[in-house]
Amino acid sequence: MGDIALFSSFGLDYIFRWVHFLAGITWIGLLYYFNFVQTEYFKEAEAEHRSGAIQKLVPRALWWFRWGAMITFLTGVAMLAYRHTGISYDITVGATLGTLMFLNVWLIIWPNQKIVIASATQVAQGGEALPEAAGAAPKAGLASRTNTLFSGPMLFFMGSSTHMSNGLVMDASTVSLGVVMLLIFALAGNGIFGKQGPMTSVGGVIGCSVGLTAVLYGLMVLL
Repeated sequence: MGDIALFSSFGLDYIFRWVHFLAGITWIGLLYYFNFVQTEYFKEAEAEHRSGAIQKLVPRALWWFRWGAMITFLTGVAMLAYRHTGISYDITVGATLGTLMFLNVWLIIWPNQKIVIASATQVAQGGEALPEAAGAAPKAGLASRTNTLFSGPMLFFMGSSTHMSNGLVMDASTVSLGVVMLLIFALAGNGIFGKQGPMTSVGGVIGCSVGLTAVLYGLMVLL
C-alpha cells in the first residue's frame, strides 16, 4: 500500500495551499469590511458610538486582519520556495502585489491604528487626544485603500496562474515585467506619500482596482 496521500509531498503542498486560502479569505474579507463597511459607518456614526467601536471592535478585527495577513504571506512564501521552478509571470506579479499588501498591513496600517486606538481610549478616560492621532488615521486609511486597489489584480493573477492553463500570459517579455513592476511600485509609493484621489469613495476604489487589473494585463500582453 502506498504512502497516505495527505503525508506525501503533494499532500503537504495541498495543506499549505489550504491554510493559505483560509488565511487569505480572513485577511481580504476583513480588508473589504474595513473599506466598504466600517469606514462608511464611521462617517455617519455619532462620536460616542464611533469611539466605542474604535476601542472595542476595531482591535478585535485588526487582530484577525494582521495575523490573517501574516499566515497568508508565510504560507505563500513556503509554496513559492517549494514550487520555485514553476513560478509563472502571473504568480510573480500576484506575489509582488500580495507582498506589498502584507508590508502595508504590518508597517503602516497596524502601527498607525494602534495610535488611533490609544488616542480614543485616552479621550474616553477623560484625557486629551494624542497629537499624532490626527495624522495616523489618514496614513492608515491611505494604505488600506491602496491594499484594496491591489487586491483585485492580486487575486486575478494569483488565480490565473493556477486555474488557467499555464497562466494567462504565455510569453511575456522582460520589458513588460519591468513596466508592470514600475507601475506597481509607483502606486505603492503613492500609498505611503500620496493621496487617495479617486479611491476616496467605495465605488472609486473598486473601479480603480478593476481598472488596474485591466491595465496590468494589457501591459503584460502588449509589451
